[in-house]
Amino acid sequence: MADLTPATPAAPPPAGNAASQPPARNPALRMLGLPALPRKLPSRNWMIFWTVSTTITAAIIYDKREKKRAIAKWTHAVEHLAKEPLPDGLGLAQPRKLTIYLSSPPGDGLRVAQDHYTEYVKPILAASGLDWEFVQGRREGDVRAYVAERVRRLRRGWENDNEPDPTKEPTKEELVDAFRQSRGIKDYDGIRGDVVIGRHTWKEYVRGLHEGWLGPITDPSLPEPLPAVTTPEPLPAVATPETLPAVTTPESSTEDKPVEDKPAEEKPAEEKPAEKEKKPKRPLQPRPYNTTADYPASPLPPLIPSAFDPSAPIREPHLLGFLNTPTRLYRFFNRRKLADDIGREVASVCLCTYREYHQLAAKADPARPTNSATQPQYEQQKELQWEEKDWVKTVWTEDDPKDPETAEIPERLRAKPMVVDPRIATRMRRFQLLPEDEERASRIVVPEEEIEGWMKGKLRQLYRWGARKAFEKKKRTPLEDKDVE
Repeated sequence: MADLTPATPAAPPPAGNAASQPPARNPALRMLGLPALPRKLPSRNWMIFWTVSTTITAAIIYDKREKKRAIAKWTHAVEHLAKEPLPDGLGLAQPRKLTIYLSSPPGDGLRVAQDHYTEYVKPILAASGLDWEFVQGRREGDVRAYVAERVRRLRRGWENDNEPDPTKEPTKEELVDAFRQSRGIKDYDGIRGDVVIGRHTWKEYVRGLHEGWLGPITDPSLPEPLPAVTTPEPLPAVATPETLPAVTTPESSTEDKPVEDKPAEEKPAEEKPAEKEKKPKRPLQPRPYNTTADYPASPLPPLIPSAFDPSAPIREPHLLGFLNTPTRLYRFFNRRKLADDIGREVASVCLCTYREYHQLAAKADPARPTNSATQPQYEQQKELQWEEKDWVKTVWTEDDPKDPETAEIPERLRAKPMVVDPRIATRMRRFQLLPEDEERASRIVVPEEEIEGWMKGKLRQLYRWGARKAFEKKKRTPLEDKDVE
């Protein structure tokens, strides 16, 4: 007989099952098709990744904004110069013109120096409204040769020796000067100025000044031209009647034979490789007219000015190498300081405020005996000297005579210490900002819209557009009723 016991009710589910159920999703997010927001932090690895990425991104954005702010500050400090009228309203007087010297840094090309100039120097010069010219050196010694030749050309003009050198073709500057003199255009009568970018360019600039002022005007390596020897012209031959019969010789027999066309076709093909070999890859660099050992014995020109045009050495840090990555990263995240220092130097050039180069404390020369006089040190020798520590090792190695690139350079200046003559050093001037100009620049407030990035600028434009559409009320005018014919 079957057991008729009542069935026991089912046990209620445990309390833990209710807690394990997924939480109710936000109905708004569910309608948009978005998942529920997580209620826990990401994993440890994701936290490390997002922290490092956000920190690096924020550092780059902040440094870039502050770099723009520093450049904009010095741009506003000199922009009033662009509004000043020219001294001559007829356009017969040239405005103030600067000279920018830059050359390829050690171990790299000229494009690096051009990008450095475009990023830090050019915006301030463009805002000032001044004119400038470029002197670019692709090889070591190009700037030295240009500066020395410019000084020699100036000396020849002062000594009334304007006759062109028959051994050289007239340069572009000489042709332009001759054209301006024929048109009656006057030169700028005032302080010009030189902007020298980098320690390597600064060494060549100072060496070129010494070579131009202390060296000879003409090239001493060229031999003196010999007097022309006149040779008597040969007398014309007297025509005589032919009495002897023609005698056939091997030479005459070959002349009677027809000339074959095959050698004539092969001759131009043989000349083409020879023509390519004769074409030089680049013009040879002129050799220096003197050496640093000739400075003490070289007399000064009688018409040398008491002060030269001021100059401004501009920083150009350039560090290469994988092992230098920490230093390069530090400089990359602190470009705002570099922009502020360069902007201060360029602003002093635009405002034309300068001073003399200082003479530093005397330093004993280890090559001389102890009882000899100490060698004086000048500020020009210490300018940007810290950049030499960043140069590649090939600068300090000896030249390979088999290397065609180093064989074309007549004088190596970067690896040698800078030698300065006191007579030239005391005549040089340096651009420096005045305290009142520094204080005026510190009070300049750069608007945020001028330095903000693309994303923030677009968001600002979107906000203003929405606010204008939402809150501005357009003035509505009723249309006049017109009879329709």
